[in-house]
Amino acid sequence: MDQALTWLIELEDADDAQHARFREWLNADPAHECAFEKARTIWNSQAVQQAAVSVEQSHRPSMWQRVRPHWKPLATAAVLLVGLFNFSNLPLKLQAQHLTVVGERQRLELDDGSKVLLNTDSAFSSTITSTQRSARLLQGEAYITVPPRPGLPLEIEAGPVRMSANSTEFSVRYLEGVTQVQVQRGAVDVRATRGDASVSLAAGERISVGPGGFGHREKLDPVRDLAWVQGRLIFDNCPLSEVLAEVRRYYPGWIINTNPQLDRLAVTGNYRLDNPLDVVRSLAHITSASVRELPALVILN
Repeated sequence: MDQALTWLIELEDADDAQHARFREWLNADPAHECAFEKARTIWNSQAVQQAAVSVEQSHRPSMWQRVRPHWKPLATAAVLLVGLFNFSNLPLKLQAQHLTVVGERQRLELDDGSKVLLNTDSAFSSTITSTQRSARLLQGEAYITVPPRPGLPLEIEAGPVRMSANSTEFSVRYLEGVTQVQVQRGAVDVRATRGDASVSLAAGERISVGPGGFGHREKLDPVRDLAWVQGRLIFDNCPLSEVLAEVRRYYPGWIINTNPQLDRLAVTGNYRLDNPLDVVRSLAHITSASVRELPALVILN
């Protein structure tokens, strides 16, 4: 849905090359077409169109004087769509005991003494009794510190895997059907929720598990891979497309790059994650890109 909404906005001012990229994306997966039709149907609905008029009329003229008339529909669309799709995962969120909004981090302490740092746009629940320690990351990312309790490990489910941890510090990330587990201290047993596949990760190791099964065990770079725990984002010679994908997780709106050539530029940097707009400005500066800031919408070119 995020990709569909991005295309919905980008196509308002697309050239032939962008239309070609859109058709490639649309044909790559039937789910893409379904998502785009859903986004377009909502945006074209009478209720949203009436709301768009109300939003534009309610803003002070000074706010819109800085925005070219051509971009006003995009800004209005972005404001409304941010609000609309905050409710797109409502059934999931109703299952969670703890939620963070985009850009927020939250510290939790479970009844067994386990400590959880919940990252941006995440949903988490837990059940702790004298005979059971279990938790579930329904969406997002968490850094978990598990105190020792002999014979009763903490069982954590996240998408396609279930983890077992005792006297351990590790992070788990579940986004778009892929789970990443990164162990800082101790060990974590990771097993598939379907099938018999499993792996035991030691301190300094990481793995990704997705629709294709278990990936390769990799070495963890805690300074870079767990930088978000310290409130930072660190990139080392990463394509700008990957950097923007990560920054978008922290920005309550849309960040769109309309120049495909920028996607391939390599970026190295260490940024604070509490102000993603400053990160985008810095990225625009070091890549010599122009940046246009609108309400709930940032456009790079």
